[in-house]
Amino acid sequence: MIQLPHLHQQLETSGARLVAVSKTKSVEEILELYHQGQRIFGENKVQELCDKFQALPKDIEWHLIGHLQTNKVKYIAPFVHLIHSVDSLKLLFEIDKQAEKCERVIPVLLQIHIAAEDTKFGLDRTELVEVLEYYCSPSSPLQHVQICGLMGMATNTEDEQQIHREFETLRELFQFVKSSYLIHRNDFKELSMGMSGDYQIALQHGSTLVRIGSLLFGSRS
Repeated sequence: MIQLPHLHQQLETSGARLVAVSKTKSVEEILELYHQGQRIFGENKVQELCDKFQALPKDIEWHLIGHLQTNKVKYIAPFVHLIHSVDSLKLLFEIDKQAEKCERVIPVLLQIHIAAEDTKFGLDRTELVEVLEYYCSPSSPLQHVQICGLMGMATNTEDEQQIHREFETLRELFQFVKSSYLIHRNDFKELSMGMSGDYQIALQHGSTLVRIGSLLFGSRS
């Protein structure tokens, strides 16, 4: 476990922000961190996110960090602050469609597959380029979705060198996208990488958002 003020101090030095991963945690546990000044919380499941949005203070920034199915987008479109896990053009279209209905623009991150495990979701480099070509095309109909950065999860391994390599791959892809596609877009600035076990490595590679749960709340309920 780590104390919230200590973690905030650590991240401030690196210019990163904390997404407190509150999946499976109670309203009371979330409020405990809220009263210590934490305002960004991340959830994996749409239903849980919606329930907590209803129950908790409205100045919380809710981030959807888990895999998102297209048929669930409509439930979070009115309020979600950032979706970290866009892994297809189809999903991007659906977010755009639901955002338009809510008369808002929804910020998103493109999820990149950097880990050795096949179980993790994400785009490869070719798929990333396909999404960007479409998004950046002058004729693109995507007017209610804003690509603000990339997200990735490293392999769950004790091999720190492998984690370093995977985060560096994501950092290089971020720079590639910034310089090749979104050079004039100041809103493309987020690199969401690093969790409880590897956030310190992620910070070394330029993470701007770390997703930390068990270090703050203890192990999952």
